[in-house]
Amino acid sequence: MDSRWNDTEAEKIVAEYAKKGVEADMALRVYTTRLLGGDPSLVLHGGGNTSYKTRSTDLIGDTHDVLCVKGSGWDMAVIEPAGLPAVKLAPLLRARALDALADEDMVALQRLNLLDPKSPNPSVETLLHAFLPHKFVDHTHSTAILALVDQEDSEAICRTVFGRKLGFVPYIMPGFKLAKVAAEVYEADPSVEGLILDKHGIFTFGDNAREAYERMIHYVSLAEAHVAANGKAVFSPAKLPAGIAPAEAIAPILRGAVAQALGEGRFTRFVAEFRTSDEVRRFVDGADLADYGTRGVSTPDLTIRMKNRPVILPAPDGNDLDGWADRARRAVADFVDYYSAYFARCDALDDIERTMLDPMPRVALVPGLGLFGFGRTAKDARISADVGEIWIEAVTGAEKLGRFTPLPEDELFRLEYWSLEQAKLAGAKYLPLTGQVAVVTGGGGAIGAATARLFAENGAHVVVADLDRSAAEAAARNAGNQSIGVACDVTDAASVASLFQTAVARFGGVDVLVSNAGAATEGEIGTIADKDLRASFELNFFAHQAVAQQAVRIMKQQRTGGALLFNASKQAVNPGANFGAYGLPKAATLFLSRQYALEYGAIGIRSNAVNADRIRSGLLTDEMITSRARARKVSEKDYLSGNLLGQEVTARDVAKAFLDLALADRTTGGVATVDGGNIAAALR
Repeated sequence: MDSRWNDTEAEKIVAEYAKKGVEADMALRVYTTRLLGGDPSLVLHGGGNTSYKTRSTDLIGDTHDVLCVKGSGWDMAVIEPAGLPAVKLAPLLRARALDALADEDMVALQRLNLLDPKSPNPSVETLLHAFLPHKFVDHTHSTAILALVDQEDSEAICRTVFGRKLGFVPYIMPGFKLAKVAAEVYEADPSVEGLILDKHGIFTFGDNAREAYERMIHYVSLAEAHVAANGKAVFSPAKLPAGIAPAEAIAPILRGAVAQALGEGRFTRFVAEFRTSDEVRRFVDGADLADYGTRGVSTPDLTIRMKNRPVILPAPDGNDLDGWADRARRAVADFVDYYSAYFARCDALDDIERTMLDPMPRVALVPGLGLFGFGRTAKDARISADVGEIWIEAVTGAEKLGRFTPLPEDELFRLEYWSLEQAKLAGAKYLPLTGQVAVVTGGGGAIGAATARLFAENGAHVVVADLDRSAAEAAARNAGNQSIGVACDVTDAASVASLFQTAVARFGGVDVLVSNAGAATEGEIGTIADKDLRASFELNFFAHQAVAQQAVRIMKQQRTGGALLFNASKQAVNPGANFGAYGLPKAATLFLSRQYALEYGAIGIRSNAVNADRIRSGLLTDEMITSRARARKVSEKDYLSGNLLGQEVTARDVAKAFLDLALADRTTGGVATVDGGNIAAALR
C-alpha cells in the first residue's frame, strides 16, 4: 500500500481552510482522514475514526484542552472540520479512574463535554483516543490487518510481522473497558507506534497528521506483504451448471425472496445491488463456500450491515430457472430460521431485553455470478454490497494465511445488538414508498416529472423514462433519491425491454408502473388518415400494454404484488370533437387497466387509472391552451379553471392521484378523476 500524502495537496488544503479560520492541524487532520477514508480496504461507510488534540475556546470564552474526534454519522472519505467535534479532554481523562462505565453513561459523558452542544455525538471509541497521549491518532479496519488477526494464533502472527513495534490488545468490545486496556497495553511499552486490536483493526499514532497516517500505511503494507509472501492457494472451484442465468434474470426473484411478509398481502421491500469481480467469483465459486462463507464476519462492526453471515444460494441454472427460484426461496427461508434461532440462543445468555431485528439477509452469495447486497434504500443496498466485497477480501486474505477464525457468534451478537449501534439504526426514518422501485413513462413531461418527484419524495427510487433522454435525466435529477433517467421509445418492444432491464440492473426489480406516456392526435374521426389513427393507438394503447406486460413479468417473479397505474385521460369517458383518434385508444387503455385488475388481483397486483383533464403538459401545450380558450371565447385562466371548483388543476395534482393509488393497497380496478369537477366526464 502506497502513501497518498502529497505535499502540494496538503499545503493547498491548509491554505483553503486558513481562509475560513481553521487551524493548520485541523486542516491536515481532515486531509489525512480523507486519505484513509478514501481507501475501502482501510475504512468503509462510517467505519474507523481519527482524532487530534489541541486547545479551543468554548461559547463563553474559556479555553480548554480538547480532543477533536470523528463524530457519529460522518464518513471519513468526505469529512469536514464539523465532523471532528471538540470534546473537553480533562473530564474524559478523569473517567479513566472509574472501575466501570456503562455505554450509555459513556455517551452522556462525552456529549456533556462537547464544546458545541450542536455537534454530532463523538465516536464510541472517543475514550480510547483520549487515553492515548499522542496528538494524532488514526484507527482503521484494514482488511490486511484482519487477515492476520482473524486467526486462532493471531498474537503470534502479529509478533512475527510487527515485532514489538505495535502493541497487541486482546478482543474487547468497543467502549470504556477496551479504552482502559488499550491504554495499559501502550503504557507497558510506550515505544510502540500503534496498537493491533484482535479481531477488530489497528490504531497508529504520531506527533503530527503525516506521521500517524504514514505509520498506518507502513504497518498495513507489512501485513499485505506477509500475506503475499506466505499465502497459499485457496478456494478450489466447485462444479457449476453449464448455463448460468444472468444476474438480471434472478434479481427480481431474490428481491422478492428477501422481502419481509407482513401479512395480508403487505411487505417490507428491499432494493438489491449486484457485484462481481474475479476475486468475488473465486470466492463464491469455491467448493467449500458453505464452510468458509458461514463462519462469521471479519470484524464485528460488519454485523450492523450484513448480519453475522451471508445467505448462500445455489448456482442459478439458466435451463431450470423455476426450479432454481424454488431452491433460492428455500435457502432464504432457511436463513430466516437460522437467524431466529441464533437470536434466541444468544439473547438467552443474559437478562437484557431485546427485540429481534428483521431476519432477512443483507448479502447473498451466488455461485457462478457474484454477490447481491440488500437494503431498505439504494444507498443501504450499495453499502451492503460494499461490505460484502470487503468481507470477501478479508476472508480471502485470512484463508491464504491460515484459517479464517472470526469471533464466536455470541460476541458478534453482542455488537449487532449493542445498544449504541441500535440507537443509530433507530434513527432511520422510512417513508411510505421506501424500498419500492417505480417506473414512470413519459417522465420528461409535466405530469411524468411531477409524478417522479412526488414518488421520490415519498421514498421510491424512480426510473424516469422518456423518448428524450435529456428530459428524462433532468426529471430524475429533479426527483432526487438516486432516481435515474432512461431514454425509451414505448412503441418499440426492444426499447421497452431495455428500460425494464435497466430498472432491474440498478435496483433489482419493479414495484410500481406509472404508464403515462402519450400524445394527443387531433382530427375529425371520419376523415383522419389511417396511419395517424394507427400511430395514436401504438402510443396511447399498445405502448401501455407493452410496459404493463414487462412490469407484470417482473412482479410475478418477485411475488410481492405491485401497482399498475395508467394515465387514461378524460377522453376515455367523455370524448371531445376532433379528439377521437386520441380518445379511442385512451378508452381502450381504461379497459386495459381493468383487465389487469381482473386477471392479476389474485397475486396482489393492483391496477388503477387516473382520469385527468386540462393539465398544462406536453399534451395540452400553451399553444393548444390559447387555441381552445379562443374557441370557447374565454380567457386562458378561465379555460383552465373551467370546472365545478373553478380552480386550475396542476401536474402535481395528478401526481398526487397516482401516489394515492400507489398507496391504496386495497383498491384495484378503480379510476381517480382529477379535473376539478366535470359532470360530463364523471363515471356512471
